[in-house]
Formats: sequence, structure tokens, C-alpha cells
Amino acid sequence: MDIKKIGVITSGGDCGGLNAVIKGMARKAYALGIESVVIPNGYAGLYNLVTLNDIVELNADRVSKIEASLAGSEAGHSRVKISKIDDPDKYDRIKGGLKRFNIDGLIISGGDDTGSVVVDLSAQGIPCVHVPKTMDLDLQPYSVGGDSAINRIAVFTRDLKTTGMSHNRILIIEVFGRYVGHTAFRGGIGAEADCILIPEVPVDFDIVYEHMKATYFARIERSDVKSGTYIMVVAEGLKNASGEMLYDDSAGVDAFGHKKLAGAGKYVRQELEKRLRVDKDVEAFMRRSGMYVPGIYAIPEAREVTPGHLVRSGHSSAYDVNFGYKAGAGAVVLLREGKTGNTITGVEGQKIMYMPTTEAIKRREVDIEELALFESLGTCFGRKSVDFNPELHEECRNYRSM
Repeated sequence: MDIKKIGVITSGGDCGGLNAVIKGMARKAYALGIESVVIPNGYAGLYNLVTLNDIVELNADRVSKIEASLAGSEAGHSRVKISKIDDPDKYDRIKGGLKRFNIDGLIISGGDDTGSVVVDLSAQGIPCVHVPKTMDLDLQPYSVGGDSAINRIAVFTRDLKTTGMSHNRILIIEVFGRYVGHTAFRGGIGAEADCILIPEVPVDFDIVYEHMKATYFARIERSDVKSGTYIMVVAEGLKNASGEMLYDDSAGVDAFGHKKLAGAGKYVRQELEKRLRVDKDVEAFMRRSGMYVPGIYAIPEAREVTPGHLVRSGHSSAYDVNFGYKAGAGAVVLLREGKTGNTITGVEGQKIMYMPTTEAIKRREVDIEELALFESLGTCFGRKSVDFNPELHEECRNYRSM
């Protein structure tokens, strides 16, 4: 394709690695003699492009001011589904904006909702290449932002152990992830959480309670100062044993019609407290450990903590900076070669990997076969443990870049 100017859009939620995508795209475009510009504020900015007086050119001076290691995006975000805009001329308006600024094609970084709009725009004749971005890791390929979120979840969860130990608390950390549990699973393992609850496994709270009780009681009674904590990481899209999703109906829906998930941590705390109050072993344990105070402190204290947007803020992991640079640069090559309507999935040596965006945005869940190993190591996933019976496979391959 004859590409002389590229517009970059970041859409949906912010996360780590996006500024590396922008820098990688801008630098590769410059190397190929292609101009690049920022279309601000996601798809809202694309729709309103025709009314803007000017946009930011990603020249050498402007690009040098972007910190690839910072999370978030210099291009800004919004949650807008183009097809839902109440304007029958919306696609002509978008094309008019692109024409006004002589933009020949778009590189758009976002998750499944963003990707669905890439498919829509491509069908309207607007050249687009998609860079996968979501801290939820629910796309088919790796998505920039996932590793950063996992690391931050692990750090926050580990840090919370100090307050848990100080007060002998049961701590429940509720994290983002929507309908999949990748970040809760990996972040929880990284923090050595005792229990990890994910949407892929409907939760049996009786099993969770018995694991908590055995682990927490033993931990405190082994301690010479009767100190201990029990750490849980739960995904926001949690389901109970009946398969019902646990969320607060009052939270409403977003621009794409998805329910805003909230309240899983509170629900888990309430389920544990209900069982603690009726368990006859609890008072004896509290007395043995010196914690019991009549009318004041009859059961262990459980608290839910929601780090929320902290897990997608701050700094990007080195992995996401690496992936972001390569994905941004590779997307420029795909666009120049006319491979529009596709998602870049990685760069391996001299190979740029990609797949149709329609396939890339299909939901990928946690492979629950992975859980058995960690169950054999003592982690609870809210189900009856499955035996880990490994098969041995010899494999030899060269080192692969990220």
C-alpha cells in the first residue's frame, strides 16, 4: 500500500507497554520515510477528528519525550463503539477526518472491544492494523499490558501480607480480569497466595472455607508470637458453584454493553464470615491463640482489598516494553504491506507474525489443566483438588525472543 502518514490510536483501558507501542510505531515509520501522528482520545478522537484544528506529529523531538517504561498512553483513551454512535453519517465523518489530515491508515492498540471496531472499520474500507492490548490477557495472542498487571498484582498482594500478619487477618484481594482469570491466577501464584479464585472454576465456598481454616489455624498456632495471615486473590468475574456470576447489579454497563464487574471480594468475605460465625471450632481456636475478646473479637477478621486501577498504572514491565516496541514497529510493516484487518501477534527474529483480527479477539480462558500442579503444592482454587499426573515429553528448541 502507498502509506505516507499513519495515525495511531489507543483504545479501551490503559495499561503498561502502550507507550512502547507508540514509540516503536513512530520510530519504524520514520525509518521507512512515513509520517505518524496521534489521534487523541481513542475512538472518540477518531470520530471527532474532522473538527480538530491540529493533531500531534510524532517527530523525533516529540517521540523522545515519551517514556516507554511508563504505563498509560500518550495518545489517551476512551470506550466508544463506533457502530453504536447515533449518527447515520459516522463512517463518512471518520473518513472525512482522515482525509483532512491526509492519514492513509491506522494502527490501533486495544482489546477485544477495540478489535471488534478494527474489524468494523476495515469492513468500511478504512485500512487498520490491530496491536493486541489488554491486561486481562483474554485475547488469543499475548497482549501488551498483561505482564505489567501480573507483576503489580503480585507486588501489592505480597506487600499486603505485612498488614495481614500484624492483625492476623484473612485478606481477599479482588483484581481486574473481566471474564477470565489470567491476571488473578498468575499474579496470585507470583505472590504465593493461599487461595486463588478465577471465573473458569465455579467456587465451592465450603472447600475454600476448609482450606482457609486448616491453613490459617495451623499457621498461627505454629507461630511463637501467634501471628499469621491467609491471602486470597479473586478475579472480579467470579462465579459460584451454580455458575452464577458474582457482581453488583448497581454498577451498570459500559459503552459496549458489558456489565461493570464489582463486588466479588465482598461476596467472598461474607461467605467466609458466615461459616466462621457458626463453626464451633473457631472460639476454641481464638482462645488458644490468645485472640478471643468477648463481644469484641470472636472470629478472625476478614477484609477485602481492591487495588483497582493501581494494577494498570505506574510503570511497565520490561517484557511489555520489549513486546510493545516490537509490536508497534511490526504493525507499521503490516500496514505498509497491505495486511489490514489483521492483528500482529509477535516478532520472532526476522519474522513478523500476525492473524486475522476476527480470530485474535476470540476469548481465551485459563487452561484449568494448569491448576493441578499448583493444587499439588497446596494452593486452593475453590474446587476439590485434581491429581497432578504429568506426562513426560522431551523437547529441544532454540531460544525464542519475547
